[in-house]
Amino acid sequence: MNLPTMSPRRSLASLAFAFLLLCLASPAPAAAPDELVWRGDHATGRALMEDLAKEYAKGKMGKITLQPFSTVSGLDAVAQGSADFAGSARGKYARRAEEANLTFVPGALDAAVLITHPRNPVNSITLKQMHDIYLGRITNWKELGGEDKPINLYGIAASLDGVEYSLRQLVFGRGDQRVAAPRLYMNTSKLEEAISIDPAGLGLSTLAGTWTNKSVKALQVDGINASTASIVDGSYPLYIKLYLVTPANSPKQAAIDRFVEFLGTPTAKDILRRHQLVPISDVLDLAARETKRIDWFDAQLGRAPGTTAAIAAAEAAEAAPATAAAQPPTPVSAPRAMLESKVAVAPTAESTQAARENLARAEAKKAAEREAAANRAAVTSAAQATAATSAAAATSVAATTAPAKHATGAPSKAKVAKETKPAPKKTKMPAKADAQAAAPKAASFGNVSGGANGG
Repeated sequence: MNLPTMSPRRSLASLAFAFLLLCLASPAPAAAPDELVWRGDHATGRALMEDLAKEYAKGKMGKITLQPFSTVSGLDAVAQGSADFAGSARGKYARRAEEANLTFVPGALDAAVLITHPRNPVNSITLKQMHDIYLGRITNWKELGGEDKPINLYGIAASLDGVEYSLRQLVFGRGDQRVAAPRLYMNTSKLEEAISIDPAGLGLSTLAGTWTNKSVKALQVDGINASTASIVDGSYPLYIKLYLVTPANSPKQAAIDRFVEFLGTPTAKDILRRHQLVPISDVLDLAARETKRIDWFDAQLGRAPGTTAAIAAAEAAEAAPATAAAQPPTPVSAPRAMLESKVAVAPTAESTQAARENLARAEAKKAAEREAAANRAAVTSAAQATAATSAAAATSVAATTAPAKHATGAPSKAKVAKETKPAPKKTKMPAKADAQAAAPKAASFGNVSGGANGG
């Protein structure tokens, strides 16, 4: 039986149709999950990010690598592009050009808490007492109703640390207010460890970071415990905002936006609540409450109404030009001064490490220049010594070979005349005369005769 044959054109059309059906039947390849790097302070890392990152990965939405260290290190990493977003327990600091192009998105409310050792009998502190402790006016626990012991006040080395900054901004109106905290640590985790072994210790941390830590005790403020309930109703005065910080322009902006959207989902909000945080959307009257809180602070601290707000406004106005201006160049002519200024503000920042490395290079260069100068001086000294030796040797040779001088310093004319006088013709002499002539004649030096023995 002869089978019908198919033309080449019809065969190609059939293959194309079959390929189209295959493409329609096959599912589209899934988009690759997002990969983001987060960096920030330990308080935000523990409270806001660990479980969120796990849930984000569990939902196959993406992978988030966490790098908890410090507030400023996280902000600088985002500004420099080595991290995609950061966590911060404070808002933007307008005096730092590094933060000018960063966006601070509030995500939750936490509480700043003063912590001490569990065996410390003091359980509560007033806002005024806190103010005076940080200014060094109260230095003994007995002034707070405790034992007669000095207060060992602990703090974070970086004055722009998130929790420290937020508290000082509330109490003093300036987040960079200098305080009398001589015992400094790099982050709240290390500070909590120090408090846990010091019955006279006092320091600052967060509710989310310490609520499960039985080795420290959180103090009440004016008789109010820090809790999610007291944050929501506003009765606990030291609540603070936790921020997600993003760059102005990022190649991963779409992925960052997806994570920000995730923070608004019920799943993410439940995670925040489990960590004693209050989702920012749970407090609807937050802006109006802020004004009342600042007025209460002024009343408790004996200041005129509006004082704290005026201080904060003046600080913002003073720093406004720095925000708009471009980042100034690093003064390489004064690397030590640059390092000291950065250490005072942000000792753990990457820009501080860069200043530290710049100083090391400058000092190494100076050391090499000093060594080279010392080597050149040694070579010059050796050359001078060699020249002096050669000159002395030449003088000695000249003195040995130079014509002898008369006592008056003039050359001996008698000797010159004698040496240049033609030798006399030999004549026949008697034998006795011959013997005398054969004997060597002593050299004559002016009027002095040396004799046969050179006497």
